[in-house]
Amino acid sequence: MLPDHQDQGVAHVTTRRTSLLVLATAVAALAVTATSPVQAAGSLPAVTPHAETATLHKDTAGGNADADDPAIWRNPADPDRSLVIATAKQGGLRVYDLDAREVQSLPAPSAPGPDDAPGRLNNVDLIHSSRLGDLAVASDRGTDRLRVYRIDPNRTAGPLTDVTDPNAAPVFSSSQEEINDQRTAYGLATWTDKNTGRSYALASQRERTRLALLELTARTDGTIGYTKVRTLDLPKTFSLPDGTSWSPCNEPDELPHVEGMVVDPANGTLYAGQEDVGIWRLPADLTGTPRLVEKVREYGVPGTYDPASEECVPGRDPGFGGKHLTADVEGLTLVNEKDGDGLLLASSQGDNTFAAYDREISDNNEYEGGFRVTPTAGGIDGSEECDGAAALNEPLGRRYPNGLLVVQDGHDAPGDPDRPSTNFKFVDLADVVDATDD
Repeated sequence: MLPDHQDQGVAHVTTRRTSLLVLATAVAALAVTATSPVQAAGSLPAVTPHAETATLHKDTAGGNADADDPAIWRNPADPDRSLVIATAKQGGLRVYDLDAREVQSLPAPSAPGPDDAPGRLNNVDLIHSSRLGDLAVASDRGTDRLRVYRIDPNRTAGPLTDVTDPNAAPVFSSSQEEINDQRTAYGLATWTDKNTGRSYALASQRERTRLALLELTARTDGTIGYTKVRTLDLPKTFSLPDGTSWSPCNEPDELPHVEGMVVDPANGTLYAGQEDVGIWRLPADLTGTPRLVEKVREYGVPGTYDPASEECVPGRDPGFGGKHLTADVEGLTLVNEKDGDGLLLASSQGDNTFAAYDREISDNNEYEGGFRVTPTAGGIDGSEECDGAAALNEPLGRRYPNGLLVVQDGHDAPGDPDRPSTNFKFVDLADVVDATDD
């Protein structure tokens, strides 16, 4: 476990989006200069989506579905038939073709009892393994478990089949009562150790700083289970450069958690986005010391939680924040290139932009530029308050010969302003590479 106090000061504003936007706006207002964050975001190059999925609605009439996190599966036999697999929280899992048309919908698990939390699929990632085959793995925030789905594009009933071990244990909780408190499996990244061939999932705990490493294994009945290997706690309190101690503003008894995560398969490095803190880099087996390689702009800003408004009231910005991310830092994904180069992309949720970093550790993950996903002339809107993102730098048939970036849109438009609307946007990856090319 890491000590509570580190010399890499970090900031947590709040877990509520409305509070984050209030604080982000206040911080930007305090820092309006010729190089202010607001101006910097507005000057970033724009890319436009080529397609979008149908709108999901977070209400009973809409199936209580809420778009969150995507993953891209490439069909090696027929790249044109590749798939985008995405979470819809209480709406379960959605599978789309490359035209962004839904080809399968899988429900989230039912609540075990009338007073218990139902399934809620939060994040998803993929396994490509000679031992386990091709799998989609999702964090089920509602039941504190991992859900595992086998991928078979030729299956007539739909390409995904649930193969979760029915005896899989909760990831973080010791009882159903704890599960109902929802300090459960939240963020997720998968990883196959190229030296051993063993496959793993890394899960983060909601409202806590804990990460868990879980090994995925095949059971004799054909299902896939998992075993916890170890856990690691990121800091929750930090020492700032001016010698003061600082803890992120939050609701009572909530800590700055991680959601967006990705593992670099070339070197087994985990990048973890502590939402109102920044991006941590550490070994994916959770045996090393984490290093904070990027901070959000709100880093070090004190805040006082107001229970009446359920928002954080920010204090004076001491100037310790980063330059490229406005909290929350969300979906992390990699653009891998055959020569070993590539990019780490991060969603800067607070200002509706994306930041790109060199994925090479030797370059200390240097900032390479940013971009925005903006509306098209044909009526597809851009991406706002993006939660999840996935990139694949491989040819995907005639539609995306240069690869694909899929991003969540937290405010799908046009729509009913009184009805939450979300979906996913499909962006040609070549446009993203051009936008971030120095």
